[in-house]
Amino acid sequence: MRIDTDQTTHGIVPPGFRLPASTTVGRVRLLVSDLTRSVSYYEHVLGLRAGRLPDGRVILTPRDGDRPLVELETRPGIRPAARRATLGLYHFAILLPDRSALGRFLSHVRSIGISVGMSNHLVSEAIYLTDPDGLGIEVYADRPRSEWSYRDRQLTMATDPLDADAVLAAGEGKLWSGMPTGTVMGHVHLHVADLTAAEAFYHAGLGFDKVVWNYPGALFLSAGGYHHHLGTNTWSSNVPPADSQARLLSWDLEVPSVGAAEAAARSLEKASYPVERQGDVRIAADPWGTTVRLFARKP
Repeated sequence: MRIDTDQTTHGIVPPGFRLPASTTVGRVRLLVSDLTRSVSYYEHVLGLRAGRLPDGRVILTPRDGDRPLVELETRPGIRPAARRATLGLYHFAILLPDRSALGRFLSHVRSIGISVGMSNHLVSEAIYLTDPDGLGIEVYADRPRSEWSYRDRQLTMATDPLDADAVLAAGEGKLWSGMPTGTVMGHVHLHVADLTAAEAFYHAGLGFDKVVWNYPGALFLSAGGYHHHLGTNTWSSNVPPADSQARLLSWDLEVPSVGAAEAAARSLEKASYPVERQGDVRIAADPWGTTVRLFARKP
């Protein structure tokens, strides 16, 4: 086991290739059953701005920006996700720039009668929703890194009750006017069938650091000391989603250069995972068929 000694004092670094510290999560691509219904939800509930592509897909961005966070598409015969959790998406997580924005968002969803879950994860404060197809969404704000704590090199995270009144107060009574500038995709959380296999693909192969590895039934991974860019858990039925169900099609991982994307691809191939190359994009699927796309971040 290698320990990270490059500026941080926690975590377990991968045995070979290591993702650059500036790695971030990009857009998620979702297959939905009713595109019009989903666009309405993502615009009016989440406050994203929709733009249609010539082929009918929809790109969703923050209110004042063009950085894609979510891409929606549909096909004939697609049904909502199964009520029983399947392998693949647990939730994708939209990161707001500050607690004030989270407070305004919480006030907004309450005002329109949307039922939400809420958690204090110690490193962040989170609100949970499901879209019209039953796909999981987290909207969250990070606590300052100076407030994060570690024990035996492992980041301390929890699922505690959220102090909703304090979060609402942080919004200062201001109205929600959509996802603000600075909103990004913070992380993706996946259902997997086996944490050892998930570690082999995402840690030893793709090059994420392990950050939290003693959380019951879950493994959290990141680059650059973040609390997690990827969560994996074994809390599902271990059944893959049907081709006819709404689901996550792929998620993007943005690295600083084409060279870094290729290095990650070669690391996966060295670990016997196939990689497809489409121009500057490197595409691989984890052992349960969830597709990750690696490419260089645009300036």
